[in-house]
Formats: sequence, structure tokens, C-alpha cells
Amino acid sequence: MKKKIRFYQSINTKIVFIIVILLVFALQIIGANFITQIERQLVNNFEGDRQTQITFLESAILPLLEAYESDEDAETDPREQINDLLMEFSGSGITELQVIDTNMVVLGISDSTQQGMLGQISTDADVRSAHLNGDTVTRQVEDAASGRRWKIVEPIFSDAEEPEFLGVVLMESDIEDVYNQIAQITQIFLQSSAVAIVLSLILANMVSRALTKPIKEMQTQTRAIAEGDYSGTLKVYGEDELGQLAFLINELSDEVAEAQESIDSERRRLDSVLTHMTDGVIATDRRGKIVIVNSMAETMLDVTGKEANGRSLLKVLDIEEELTLRQILEEQEDILINGSTMGVPTILRASFSLIQRETGFISGIVCVLHDVTEQEKIEEERKQFVSNVSHELRTPLTSMRSYIEALADGAWEDPELAPRFLEVTQNETDRMIRMIQDLLHLSRIDAGKSELDVELVDITELLDHVLNRFDMLIHSTEYEDKKYNIERHLLDRPAFVEIDTDRMIQVLDNIMNNALKYSPDGGTITGRMRQTEKAVIISIKDEGMGIPKNDLVKIFSRFYRVDRARSRAMGGSGLGLAISKEVVEQHGGRIWAESVEGKGTTFNLSLPYVPFEEDEWS
Repeated sequence: MKKKIRFYQSINTKIVFIIVILLVFALQIIGANFITQIERQLVNNFEGDRQTQITFLESAILPLLEAYESDEDAETDPREQINDLLMEFSGSGITELQVIDTNMVVLGISDSTQQGMLGQISTDADVRSAHLNGDTVTRQVEDAASGRRWKIVEPIFSDAEEPEFLGVVLMESDIEDVYNQIAQITQIFLQSSAVAIVLSLILANMVSRALTKPIKEMQTQTRAIAEGDYSGTLKVYGEDELGQLAFLINELSDEVAEAQESIDSERRRLDSVLTHMTDGVIATDRRGKIVIVNSMAETMLDVTGKEANGRSLLKVLDIEEELTLRQILEEQEDILINGSTMGVPTILRASFSLIQRETGFISGIVCVLHDVTEQEKIEEERKQFVSNVSHELRTPLTSMRSYIEALADGAWEDPELAPRFLEVTQNETDRMIRMIQDLLHLSRIDAGKSELDVELVDITELLDHVLNRFDMLIHSTEYEDKKYNIERHLLDRPAFVEIDTDRMIQVLDNIMNNALKYSPDGGTITGRMRQTEKAVIISIKDEGMGIPKNDLVKIFSRFYRVDRARSRAMGGSGLGLAISKEVVEQHGGRIWAESVEGKGTTFNLSLPYVPFEEDEWS
């Protein structure tokens, strides 16, 4: 934001003010010294002139005083001659002349209006002082009426070898003209100073503008640089300090522009990296307040950047009750937190690292969020799988161990128990072998090593073949205690699909075996087929106890059983449906179940088929 500079704060005003103050100060010193010297010189000249005059007057009056003191008879009275001499000598700035004898009597006076003082004793203190001390008295006298006067009282001595005091001469001169002249000189100086000050103001303003113009241009350019505009270039007016500064600012502008372009490029690259990262990234300041959050982190935490910025990292991650910021700074251990992506709960691993300067000062924290929902799910399934395998293998092994121990303890000698114990042991061994074969099959599928031997097969004929086998099975002695019924709703025409016949028969056998296991006595198993534009759908429905809705999505998991006790009693391992799902998906198909508790379950199998015209096979 541009701050307005007041008039008295500008450099231009300050420079003009300083120059004028310096000039006034210099004029004051020069004027005081000049006028003092002029005054002293004029006063000294005035004193010198008056001293010359009084010396000349003293020479002229000396013989007259000598004659007056000798009392010799003369044609004329010395006092009249003295008085006439004084009246003739007066003028040229001399306001008053007096001659006083040794008895302090006024012998002559130049002022015609004061002739009455002749013969009177003088009361002048300066005359008395000169009379008593024999020294010249010189001083300035101020009179309210006549102004300033210069007063000289000069003692007169004879020219004898031993000078004799004959009297004094008093001279008063008008010195006001000298001071008027000094005042005129002072007034002329002041007028000249005022003119000089005005001219200096104009000159100082011109000089100041010449100095401040480049500075203002630099100010404008630096402000533009601060606002991100690097296009301007300063004009270099010379090679002085300001010119060099302007040149350096131009170079600085170019370097800052290049640096800013590099920073912008790096920022765009960083933004692009953060935007397209599959991990969420959150950066905070040193107080743990969020300053950067990428789009993936927003998605993982179901929060917008506007909502997250400025908030505490602990609060956004919802871990403020479990951890403190200090613990994160000290431990920097990964933690698991709950997230939500598109409304679906997820598990996130939060990794923390510090943003530190070279001095060790911590200026922030970077938190990287990685979606480990699938890994955690796989890990949980692995643990569950290991637990299930251990449990499934332990049960037959425990049973076999019990029968073998009984045989070892002598049951082998019992003709009734021994064959039965050996049969159970053999059945449990066969069960473990089937389970291990199923596990090896799943392992090969997971490793991508299970290859299909596909051929073009009429799936209608294949399903009819499987249903015929199970129709014969339910009428065998094995199921003589139960009554089952198998219904068929097959296509009335061939539907060719590319399948591995053995694998697909294994899938259909698994589904039919489950239907027989869970169907009640007298129940009906229905095999149905239908055809869409791209697939053949096989449905096998039983009338058993059904599967709870919450368990439908889990029945294709390995070792999963809805009713573990009943399934194990019926000899199931929990791998049949898992193998069926993998085999169907290997064929590019899909398998799913629909069920209503108490009314039965329907398994649906969708396989892609190859349409053909009869002419192709004629």
C-alpha cells in the first residue's frame, strides 16, 4: 500500500529547508561580522577626525590661553578671541565647543544661544575629571533630544620644558549620522539577504528537484518491483552516486525478475507435483497451522483447502486427543488415522517430517498421507487366512492324533473299532489333501501361474451334463434317506463360450454341492439359463436356509462360512466359493449370489459367449 508523504516530510522540502537555513545562518554570521566591522571602522574614522580637529583647535587656542594666563595688556581681550575662534571653528558636525581655564571658568563657547555661560564655572563632570587628572576624556553621550553625541575633553598644557596646565577644551560632535549610515548599510544588507534567500530558495528547489527526481523514479521502480512488475527501466542521468544506484537498481530488477521467474516455475512445478500426487500432502507453519494442502489430501480428509488453511493440523487429522504437537516433533512416527474418500471410510498412514533451517530452527511440519486401506485389508485378510488355515488343519490333525493314539493304545486289536478308526483317519487325511490342493490352486491363481486350457464349448450341453450327474447322485444309496428334486430351465439352442471345461465343471460342482448340503429334505434345486447380447447367465437356486444380507458380500472370501459349526460338520473347507470366484473371473465372467433368509439362495454365473450363425457350422 502506497503511504502518502506529507509536504514537510519530503526530501525535496528537507533539502530546500537545509540549504536556506545554512544560507541564513551564513548570512547572519557574515552580516554580523560585516556590520560590526563597518560600525567600528566608521566610528574609528569619526574619532580620528574629531581628534585631529581638537588637536588643531588646541594648537590655535594655546597662545591665547598663555596670553590670558600671563595677564599682559593686549589690544584685544584673549577671551573674545577664544570665543570668536570657537564660533568660527564650529560646524561640520560639531555641536558644541567650550574652553575652560584652570579655575573651571568657561572662557569661550561656540553656541551663540548659550553665551550666558561665559564667565560661569563649568559643572561638567568630564571637564572636572580632565581638570583634576590631566587626562583626555573621550566618551559617547546619548541625549533624548539631540541623540547620540561624541564628547572629547582635552587638557591643554604649555610648551615649556615643564608643561603647565592652562585649561581644557570640550568638543561635542553629532555621531548620529554615523549610526544612521550604519543603519542604512544594515538595511541594504538585509534587503540583499532577502533577495539572496529568495534566489537561494529557487535555486535550492531546482537543485533539490534535480536530486530528488532520480530518487522518486527509483522509489516508483522499487515499488513496481515489490508489486511484481519488472518491466520498467530507470534512466541513468550521470555517473555519480545516484547514477550508479539507478544502474544497480536496473540490474537488481533484472536479477529479481529472473529469480521470480525461476521461483514461479518451481512453484508451478511443485503445485503440479502436489496436485498429481497420489498421496496427500499437508504443510504447516511452526505453530502447527496448515498453510498448504493438496487436492489429494482434501479428498482423503473430505475437507476443502479453504476450510483447512489456518486450522490446527491435529484438529484436521482428528488426533488432538491422542497426540500433541510436541510429541509429533520429537517422535516423528507414522500413525494410522481414519479418513473418508467420496464418503467411503478409509485408513490413512500419516508420516511426519520437520522443515528445519540450517541453524536447526523448526519452521514447520510436512505431513504425507498415504491410503493404506487396501494394504490394511490385505494384511487383515492375511492374518485371518493364516488363522483359518491353522484352524482348519489343526482340527483334522487333532482328530487323527486322537484316533491314532487310541489305535496305539490297543484299539487296533479290536475288530470293530480298528476299521472305523482307520476310516476316520483316512477321511481326515483326504480332507487335508483336498484343502492343500485348493490352497495350492488359489496360490497359483494369485501368482498368475494358473493357465486355462480353453476351448469353444456349448455351455447349455455342459450344464445339462452336470445336472444329469447330480440327478443320478441324489438317486443313489448315498442320498436314499433324503428326497431331492432337480429342475431344468435351459436354453433351447446352443450357446458357445470359450472355457476350460474341467475348471468350469469344478465351479458348477461346487455350487451344486452347496445346494445339496443346505437344501432341506424334499427341496428342489433349479438350474436356469438365460442369454443377453454379450453373456450367458447360469442360475442355480436352492430352497435352503438362505444367507443373511450382511454375509452375501463375504461368502466368496477364503475360509468364510456363514455358519461355521454346520459347514464344518458338513465337511466344507470354506475355499470352494473362493476358488469358483477366481476361476470365473479368469474366464472374464462374474459370479454373485442372491438370497432371502428362510427361502433359499441363488448363485448366478455370467460368462461371455461367442454368437454364431448356423451357416458357419453347416
